[in-house]
Amino acid sequence: MELWFLGTGAGRPTPDRNVTSVALRLSQGGDAFWLFDCGEGTQHRLLRTPLKLTRLKKLFVTHLHGDHVFGLPGLLSSRSSLGGTEPLELYGPPGLRELLETSLRVTGAHLDYPLAIEEIGEGFVCEDEGFTVEAAKLDHRIDCFGYRVAERPRAGVLRAAWLKEQGVPPGPLYGRLKAGEDVELPDGRVIRSAVAVGPPLAGRVVAVLGDTRPTGGAFRLARGADVLVHEATFAHGLAEKAWAYGHSTALQAAEVAREAGARRLLITHFSARYKPEDLAELEREARTVFGGTEAAVELRPYAVARSVE
Repeated sequence: MELWFLGTGAGRPTPDRNVTSVALRLSQGGDAFWLFDCGEGTQHRLLRTPLKLTRLKKLFVTHLHGDHVFGLPGLLSSRSSLGGTEPLELYGPPGLRELLETSLRVTGAHLDYPLAIEEIGEGFVCEDEGFTVEAAKLDHRIDCFGYRVAERPRAGVLRAAWLKEQGVPPGPLYGRLKAGEDVELPDGRVIRSAVAVGPPLAGRVVAVLGDTRPTGGAFRLARGADVLVHEATFAHGLAEKAWAYGHSTALQAAEVAREAGARRLLITHFSARYKPEDLAELEREARTVFGGTEAAVELRPYAVARSVE
């Protein structure tokens, strides 16, 4: 798994930062990815990454403020013109369907792929063979959600050295054991999969939050996360301003990460008042509370490591 920040700005773009969007590549080296929010200019940022728009599978919207959704109509249309034919699933708060169906209708846009739009509430959102996604409400000026992506546990590591000691030849038998099947050797011995394969590998968890004041929903989604993506619109000296506009400070984001037991915090959604050189100070502020904090940099990949390798 790998995160790419396509925009880390709040409210409006600056010469150095685009507005909000985060891509999650589901496997390093793979080409399928999901997108969280789609501010204006997102598709332009994608062109500067290895991610191909035709391989976008799911898109999750946190809320309907323009800096999170104004890039949607163009991105959906471009996915079609680039030859995308596979279905695309969109999830987001009530109003998302009206926004998109109206935009596509009045502009005469035609999509050459099935588009499914689901307006969500709290709780279970979707699942596939590799992941489950749940949502929780945050505390912003309009309905806003955060998402928790949980990878399903994977089979443990094959004990190849032990199998060699037992005289099990490499090849198809290894694959059967890895798949959970016991195998019988020519001499009558039975090799149990439970012995030949190590314990399951815990799935990774990524929490991506929308705009929010500190709130219980954020803690629930971030619980034990390998990576937490949390907005940090202002430095803590502007905590009152942050609260008034429904946002968090870098310090408050760090407090969420610490209390939730997250392993790593990537802060984003920076006010336009902060120049690139100012972000180091936001990062330092957050690290006084949570040492595993980084200020996200656009167009740089962030690998999501397993807690147990």
